[in-house]
Amino acid sequence: MVDFPVRTAEQLPALLQGFRKQAGLTQAATALRLGVTQQTLSALERNADKISADRLLQVLNIFGVELVLRQVGDPPASQNSSGPVW
Repeated sequence: MVDFPVRTAEQLPALLQGFRKQAGLTQAATALRLGVTQQTLSALERNADKISADRLLQVLNIFGVELVLRQVGDPPASQNSSGPVW
């Protein structure tokens, strides 16, 4: 398993395109699975930093990619080891 750290939204377009190609999918095939036109998918890839979290998760699911959130460094003192307290 390879990690792809994403620290800025501007990294998403290249990553999504790379994941799509790695999955062996064309924009047209991906668009069909997503229920949008190829033109819409093309715009989505170019502007991936603007899409909703729900849409991003749908696209990643099609590519067989999961989103993992990992805390970097030491957690703030106000948080316990079980995760954020809302």
